[in-house]
Amino acid sequence: MGISLKRLESNALRELSILLRTDAKNKKLSNVTITEVRITNDLSFMTVYYTFYQGEVENYQKALEDSKGYLRSELARKLKARKMPELIFKYDESLAYGNHIDDLLQSIKK
Repeated sequence: MGISLKRLESNALRELSILLRTDAKNKKLSNVTITEVRITNDLSFMTVYYTFYQGEVENYQKALEDSKGYLRSELARKLKARKMPELIFKYDESLAYGNHIDDLLQSIKK
């Protein structure tokens, strides 16, 4: 992975976070936190990992899928990208897993 691809990933993460927090048409998306962005070497797919603090995964996944076209076009404009990868949204389970481990450790402590 080249430096420019890593830079593109970090810029995409930053811009997507700003878009979701301020510009998204669906206000539910302001609760979504982007945790990681991975782009394939041929720039055809951008996998966006996200998490949130309350609600159901299905609701957020549907809202993100519905906003995919808007987010892709705005992201291309902000990044001044000639070719914008297809967005793929995946729920990042690491926060839920970490909370589960913390609960297990707390129950062992008692």
